[in-house]
Amino acid sequence: MEFDRSKYPAAVAELLAAQPCAPLGPGTPDASVRAKLAALDAAALGGRIVDRDMAACCRSGLWLAFNYLDESHKISQEVETRTGSFWHAIMHRREPDPFNSKYWWRRVGSHPVLDQLREQATPLGYTFTTPEAFVDFCERVRDTDTPDEKLAQQVQLLEWRLLFDHCYRKAVG
Repeated sequence: MEFDRSKYPAAVAELLAAQPCAPLGPGTPDASVRAKLAALDAAALGGRIVDRDMAACCRSGLWLAFNYLDESHKISQEVETRTGSFWHAIMHRREPDPFNSKYWWRRVGSHPVLDQLREQATPLGYTFTTPEAFVDFCERVRDTDTPDEKLAQQVQLLEWRLLFDHCYRKAVG
């Protein structure tokens, strides 16, 4: 998935331009963007927010993108929607806490981003069936420095981008 950063406000586009391909595990928080992440508010997300939960999900996702799992977790656990649970599940998968991640995936249930992921992961070389199966795949390949680990990271990045785009569109209407 080509990620068009031009549709986002400058503060978000700048962060997205610096977004790394996150590890399957917790990673190391990127101190160079901490202040920018902390400054994210409605104005930085594009001004007029029509869905505060989705705006919170955007913030949670951005913290997660730069390996700030605790900050992401604090936000996502307060958003009691399927989408909040989606971010929560990803965060626990990266901790890694596969049992807890699968719990949150069960709370997500069906979600339009999962349908997109099933379609768009195939060209990368991964057949996405269920989020729980992807948790298991990540567990098997984490820290192996293999092509499968690189594939899982690509699928994880695709997942992040699809979910972030979904949240942003809903947040600003």
